[in-house]
Formats: sequence, C-alpha cells, structure tokens
Amino acid sequence: MSIAKVIVDVPAKQINQTFDYAIPSRLEHVLVPGMRVIVPFGPRKIMGFVMEITSISSSHVKLKEVLDVLDLTPVLTNELLELGQWLAEETVSLFITAYQVMLPQVLKSQYKKELVRMTDEELDPAMESLFAGRDIVPYEEFAQSTIRYQKLLKAINNGDISVDYLVKSRITKKTETMIKPAITDHLLEEAYNDMSNKAKKQRELLAYFIQNKEAITKKQLMSKINTSAATIKSLLDKKLLVSTKMEVYRNPYDDASIERTEPLTLTDQQNQAIKPIKQTIADNSHDVFLLHGVTGSGKTEIYLQAISDVIENGKEAIVLVPEISLTPQMVHRFKGRFGSDVAVMHSALSSGEKYDEWRKIYRQKVKVVVGARSAVFAPFENLGIIIIDEEHETSYKQEDQPKYHARDVAIERGNYHHCPVILGSATPTLESYARAKKGVYQLATLSKRTNEKAMPEVEIVDMRNELHEGNRTMFSRKLKEKVESCIAKNEQIVLLLNRRGYSTFVMCRDCGHVKECPHCDIALTYHKNSNQLKCHYCSYEEPMPTICPECSSDLIRYFGTGTQRVEEALTQLIPEARVIRMDVDTTRRKGAHEKLLNQFGNGEADILLGTQMIAKGLDFENVTLVGVMTADSMLHLPDFRSSEKTFQLLTQVSGRAGRHELPGEVIVQTYTPDHYSIELASQYSFTDFYLKEMAMRKTFHYPPYVFLALITVSHPNQVKVVQTTQKIVQSLLNSVKEETIILGPTPSPMARIKDRYRYQCMVKYKNEPTLRTIIQNIMNQYEADIRKDDLLISVDMQPYQMM
Repeated sequence: MSIAKVIVDVPAKQINQTFDYAIPSRLEHVLVPGMRVIVPFGPRKIMGFVMEITSISSSHVKLKEVLDVLDLTPVLTNELLELGQWLAEETVSLFITAYQVMLPQVLKSQYKKELVRMTDEELDPAMESLFAGRDIVPYEEFAQSTIRYQKLLKAINNGDISVDYLVKSRITKKTETMIKPAITDHLLEEAYNDMSNKAKKQRELLAYFIQNKEAITKKQLMSKINTSAATIKSLLDKKLLVSTKMEVYRNPYDDASIERTEPLTLTDQQNQAIKPIKQTIADNSHDVFLLHGVTGSGKTEIYLQAISDVIENGKEAIVLVPEISLTPQMVHRFKGRFGSDVAVMHSALSSGEKYDEWRKIYRQKVKVVVGARSAVFAPFENLGIIIIDEEHETSYKQEDQPKYHARDVAIERGNYHHCPVILGSATPTLESYARAKKGVYQLATLSKRTNEKAMPEVEIVDMRNELHEGNRTMFSRKLKEKVESCIAKNEQIVLLLNRRGYSTFVMCRDCGHVKECPHCDIALTYHKNSNQLKCHYCSYEEPMPTICPECSSDLIRYFGTGTQRVEEALTQLIPEARVIRMDVDTTRRKGAHEKLLNQFGNGEADILLGTQMIAKGLDFENVTLVGVMTADSMLHLPDFRSSEKTFQLLTQVSGRAGRHELPGEVIVQTYTPDHYSIELASQYSFTDFYLKEMAMRKTFHYPPYVFLALITVSHPNQVKVVQTTQKIVQSLLNSVKEETIILGPTPSPMARIKDRYRYQCMVKYKNEPTLRTIIQNIMNQYEADIRKDDLLISVDMQPYQMM
C-alpha cells in the first residue's frame, strides 16, 4: 500500500508534523511530493501538502484515505519543500506557515476547479463522454465519475485539457478562441472554388487562410475580414476550419511598447566588479558578492550583463527590488533587455495577474523574475543567479510569521543551486559590509558615477537658526530661494518628507492634552481631506474635535508636519509651483504610482513631494534640486539602527539629483546638524560612517557584534502579559550561557495595540547554537494558553522592528 506523508493546514504547535494517509487506488501514481491534497482530519476535511510518498507507515492504527488532490502538478518543487523545513526551523515557526508563504494568494483562497477543453480533436472516449459536447465541466463531475486520474493527467500533459481555478467565481485564467484551417492547402482551394459566389464572406475567409496558414484569434479574424461570428461558425460546421482555445496570460505591462536595449560598454570599475561574478557563473559555484556602488554608478547594468550570461547557460535569474522601487522604470530596464522572458511580481498586481505571472515562472515560460520580497520563492528549478538590489532596505524582512529575511533565503537557495548571490547598495547594511570586510562575502566597489559626473553638493541648513531669525515656516530661506530659482529655469525638484498625513498629532495649547487612540498607545494623526483623526495601527478614526475634551479650551492646534500640510504650505509660499504629492494616501489605487511618476517625468509638475517611496530608484534627468524637509525625524526613534537608517535615506535621496547633464544640489534641513549620520551623509562618506557606527555598536553590544532575538508577548490582560514574560525570561536565564545578555521584561515601545498589551524581552548573544530549540521548548510550555486563552507569543530571530 502506498502512503502519503502530509503536513496539514492547522497552524498549531502540536500538529506541526506529518500525518500518514493511505493513497486510494484511483490516486496511485498520481500523487507526488509538493502537491496539495484534501484529507480528513478529525471531523473536518482540510488542505495539506504531500511531503513524501512511502510504503511504510509510522502509525499503528488503520489509516484514513486521501480524499482528493487539489493540484494535478506539484505547486512546490523538491527544493522548495526542503527550503520550507529550513525556513520553519530558522524562524521558529510552523511548517505550514513556511509553505503557505511560498504560494501566490490565489492558491490559498477558497476556490472551485473546472476542466476546460483546449482542443477540438477527439479526446479519449471516457473523457468525451464526460464533456458531452461542453467546453467546460465542473471538476466535481470528474471526481464523482469512475475515470482514472491517469487519463486526466495524460490529457493535461498533452495540452488537450486544462484545469482552471475559479476564485470567487472569477476565472483566474484568460483564454482566446483561435481559428485555423482544418484541411490541407489544396483541399482549401477546392472548397473555395466550389463555394457559391453568393457566400462572399465565407469565400473571403477561405481566401485569407489559403494565404495565411497560422492560427489567428477569432477577434482579430472578425476585424480583419469584417465578418460575423455566424460566418465563421458556418465554416466550422462544414469542417473547413477548426477552433481551439489558447491560454493568454494577463500582462500587466505592454511588452510591445517597451524598446529593446543593447548591453552598454562597461567602465573599468564595472569590469573589475563583474569579472569575479562572471567567473562564478561559468564555474557553477556559489558565492555572495556585495556590490557597493554610489548612486548612478551603474549597478543595474552589471546585473543585466550577469543575467545575460546566466540565460546563455540555459539557467534562470531572480531579481529582488524593494516594493517601493518596483517602479515602471526598473521593470522597463529588465523588459527592455530580456523582453517577454521577464515575469514581474509585486503587490500592485491584481490576484489574477499575480497568479498568471507565478504560472509563467512555474511553467518555465520566462527566464527572469523581477519582484519584491516574496519573489525569492519563485518556483524556478534551474537557478543561475539571485540579485538583491538596495540590499539595506528593511522591506526585505517579513514582519509576519514566518519572520524571514529575503537575503538569508536567497543565500540558502544560492547554495542549493551552486550559483552566485549579488547584494547591491550605495549604503549597505553594517552587517553585510562587516561580512564583506571579513571576507565572508566578496566586496566590489564602484566609487564613481558612470557619467563621471560629481555627486551633487549637499548643504546642511540648521533650522534652529531659522527660528531665531523669525522664520516660522517649514521651509528655510535657502530652500525657498533654490526652489524658486529652479522653477524659473524650468528645472524640477524632489522634496522628501519622512511622514504621511496632514500633521503628526493634535494637542491642546492650554492643558497639553494630546488625542490618543483608545485601543493603542499612540497619538492619532490628523487627515485633512476627511477632517478625521486616524490611528495608523488599528484604523480607528474619530472626527477632529473643536474643543479640548480635558479642559474645554478651543486652543486645539496641529503639531508636526505631514505631506498634506507641506503641500499646502508650498502652494501658499510659491503659488506658481505645480506639485505632485506621493504618499500612502495618494498611491492607494492600482496604477496610481506609475501615473504620478509619468506625469512628473513628462514635466507636468515642478515639484515631486513625497515620503520614503520617492527616495529610491527614480531617475529623472531634469531634477537638479533635492530638499530633505526633516532629516532628523528618524533619529529619535527607540531603534539602535536609527542613525544607520537616517544615513541611508539621506544618501539615497541625494542620489536623485543631477543624474544626467545638469548638475544637482541637495539641501538638508535639520535641528541636529552636528549628528554624525547627517554630517557624514552630506559628505557621502560611507567608510567614515561605517567606522563611527561600528564603534558605537561595539560599545553597546549591538549587531553585527552580537545576534539578537526578540520575544513579544501579547494578551488583553496586562497582568497575564507581565507574568508570562517574566516566566519566559526566567526560563531563558536558566538555559543560556553566562555571557548571553537577556533584557526585559519591558513594555514594547508600542505598549498596547488593538486593546492588547504587549511586553517583550531581548536576547543578545554571540554563540548560542541551541537557542532556537530552547525558545521552541519554552513556547511548547504555553501551547494550551495560546490555544485556549488568546495568548500570543511571537519570536523574531532577526528583529528590524523594535516597536
């Protein structure tokens, strides 16, 4: 008897293992590892992943049978099955959550399946009787019939039948009807001659196919010959033409309109950098390269030329870019070089588009995938390179379970496929740079821009002096002057603000009362369009008050500066300026991001004002001035990486100016002009910043000198949270080495979110080989509370969000 070992979709600790199921005879030789199946589990029927097929069961009771198979081809490759187990252990999470994160959303939702006939040729007699003259049959009919699965599999592999997933009754595949001749050329000509002259349109159709042998879509044929579906049908009925269904993938990008580009001649620095990468590709070996290049130094061209080598070797490439840099510009650069060989995966696509892109990869119809974090799991089976652009971006870290970092997954996959991994950035993370300096990664440096132009001049403006001089606006006199001068010269400006919304918080000037969210410990943010106060954590909102709820004063004022507020101040200060605002609120709708950037690129605005999403990856030749409104707003967050993040953001946004013929300049407004991260960013001195920051990290025991693990406990009852966290800290102290530091329990910086209290403890360690097992064992002790008492314990083995 064949047995399937299945991981079931129940996210609970005690079920985090495989269960044995007997394979019924109708599914013999059909099930393979990586397929999803429906199995009985207690009184329920649930989904599970087949991990392996064996003939030996570890169970002593009579096995239940697999009820049905969800996929007729495995959705996870053998490599991804292995990767899932590594990922679950690495991030201390459940196997099922690790596998779910690898699949597109469509495959996780509830859906129905249909069998679609893709040919007009005669099918196997059993299949013919199932379709009974129809083009589409509900999958249930097949499941209830006596037809063997092998027959269906054979028809699918031959391309005669396709399986469609219906998501919320919307078909996730698009098919076109294709028309082609059903008979040979000379028989077509005979039919043409025999046809009555009155049947003018039918004759035109035949004449067209005598000239053109290829299949054509029904739509195109009707418009070419200017005929009706009825005319085509009469020739189909006479068996002179034949129709087939062909699947067309929804393409979010119009490939035809993207101009093809040729490889550029590399500079000496680029040649030095790409040489060892090309060697690794040729040798089929694994290595990690850190490509440290200033903005505009031509990192993307190195990526493109390395990928060309990989494709020539018959292999595939994954390119990860931060979600906010997934601009049309970036996509066009890859599509321009590799055309329709590129699939794109990011959050702005509809679930149908995402599913189509995923299946293009899965069916090996493309060679390159460009995408955000989750594209690291693209189901390629012959990977030749993985590239992570802007590797310092925190969006590569997933903040939900499994809390993985895309860089670690990329390196694990690179190791498996014996291929190089490239990490590229103008401001690499200290951890990556330290590894490159130690020789764990190979370091390649590009210190010059490809156009040999100097980096833009950076001027720091001390906003404290502006206040003393009586300038109470959010624009320094210098910045206002420069903006006006740029507009007069018809040049463009990028203004960066580290916030969204209209203002940061609302406060009573009489008693100092600040309106806070009733469910979270955080001040509400004012949104002017709706005149509402909103919580950016739990979406609670209330109308803006006119009098203070504490002291009934009417002196309620806004504090802080949001993008909406800056936009308003700009139009008052410089009425002639045309402003495009880009933040979470203006880019909510699909395609809004692209539309706004196109408008700016076409010169329909003078100023692009935005949050961090405008700091990266943009390349506009007319931008000569970059203004940073509040350089220090990140410096005061409770996060040991705040200086590093400030340095990175300032360096990145400075790189948006003067990228082409016109020289650029940058103005940074700050209240802490002497902070080293701001000073050194203005000098583009990464090395000095690295040395200074590393000294700080060493003194205070932070990465890369130690590893961190963050354990957060949350529950509606504060006492329960404190007690549980105390017990966890005690258990850790009893199990770890003496030199390992445990901090806590302390309330999280955001001590309450959505009416749940949050406490945390932090482990700082240099060498704790069994720490994951220790934490896992501690979590197992709280399994009953997690299940019954709404207790949540979350573990982050590489925390980026300290909040």
